[in-house]
Amino acid sequence: MNSSLISKLGAELFGTFWLVFGGCGSAIFAAKQIAQDADGSNVYQLGIGFLGVALAFGLTVVTMAYAVGHISGGHFNPAVTLGAAVGGRLPWKDLPGYWIAQVVGGLIAGLLLLVIAKGQPGFTATGNMAANGYGAHSPGHYSLAAVLITEIVLTAFFLIVILGATDDRAPKGFGPLAIGLSLTLIHLVAIPISNTSVNPARSTGVAFFNGNGAPAQLWVFWLAPLVGGALGGIVYQFVFANRQADAKA
Repeated sequence: MNSSLISKLGAELFGTFWLVFGGCGSAIFAAKQIAQDADGSNVYQLGIGFLGVALAFGLTVVTMAYAVGHISGGHFNPAVTLGAAVGGRLPWKDLPGYWIAQVVGGLIAGLLLLVIAKGQPGFTATGNMAANGYGAHSPGHYSLAAVLITEIVLTAFFLIVILGATDDRAPKGFGPLAIGLSLTLIHLVAIPISNTSVNPARSTGVAFFNGNGAPAQLWVFWLAPLVGGALGGIVYQFVFANRQADAKA
């Protein structure tokens, strides 16, 4: 393995760690916080809620895309890597290494989140690790079909944004902002439906620590994002990328 590939895989591991730690961490620790007066007369909601969690996921991508995106492309997501390969942005031979690095980064983040969360008296990991799910494990109890459609469509559009924002014809230096804002928007739509995956490494990173049905449903959050990622790569490659040749003609 050459040093360039090692640097790329390291960037993907650290970037995915940051995404899971920051995004899922915000959901675990900060989404719901209750405070009350000493006499219990008034109760205050101090948590960041869905909007805060959505922003946290978007900020993780913005910050790491600027930090290491120039090294690895800043995927931090197996679905993005697949879409990049389909769209001709990544050699297929690099895909397995990227996927392994991303999953390992996500699992390390999930484990560290569990260790920290257990520092709170009475914390129970089961059902409280920001896992994705459908049916009874969906925040809004949405069906499997609804979750599949949502995850496929949102991941496909995420790839179109990513490939477009990093196209040679796009404004320089703004790619990470567009990608991070896109991920924020995706979370605003999908948190009530599936707790938002669009990223198999994010889902894997917390599923086994969460339990409560999440490991058994994990296949959905690999299948749907990968299908969406591939579709996004195909659409960009054949609908938008071919216009480069027309522009040069």
